Amino acid sequence: MATLKKYDLTGKEIGTIQVDEALLESSAHPQSIKDYIVALRNNARQWSASTKCRKEINRTGRKPHPQKGQGRSRQGDLAAPQYKGGGIVFGPKPKFDIHVRINKKERRAAIRTLIAEKIKANQVHVLEKTDLEKPQTKQMHAFLHKIMNGKCRRVLMLGESKGASGEMGNPNEKLVKSLRNIPKKEYLQVPQVNGYELARCQELVILEPALAEFLSILGAS
Repeated sequence: MATLKKYDLTGKEIGTIQVDEALLESSAHPQSIKDYIVALRNNARQWSASTKCRKEINRTGRKPHPQKGQGRSRQGDLAAPQYKGGGIVFGPKPKFDIHVRINKKERRAAIRTLIAEKIKANQVHVLEKTDLEKPQTKQMHAFLHKIMNGKCRRVLMLGESKGASGEMGNPNEKLVKSLRNIPKKEYLQVPQVNGYELARCQELVILEPALAEFLSILGAS
């Protein structure tokens, strides 16, 4: 059985949670995981970079200097790419229909494998249900600093999805506000998690109300 340590907001360990080893048997091929993450990053691009070629430059059409008589190379007009402000040769243009389709089974397998690896490496922690009266950046920083043993680590905190707790809106809004001014600390709801965020973070902190939803990912087929 794998074990997840459970903490309170002061950073004190208050218990452990057992995870069935059978849930950690997922093993997606490393190349499949890489292809999935590369596809995610490509799909996040806007592809909106645009440059003007020679015919689109609005400049005078006169010749820069006479064709003959000065010993200089012949030139056509100031829109040529060798002149400052001239057209760009083979520059980027907006692209369309460049979405990379991601196979659902490969995506789920990649996410399960990345989560399982973090659990096996003891990089997943559980924070007990905490109701903050107001945003407390200092308190949240102290908590993360303590459970990370003073190391500056990139942390992804996962909370339950909207409506999972029966509350309207984001039930962890105050906690999110407590995190947003701390460098390398991010918050997502469990259904929003993807392979890129899992691969990028060094530690995972799961809020206790989201734990069942989080572990259900490992059991998904």
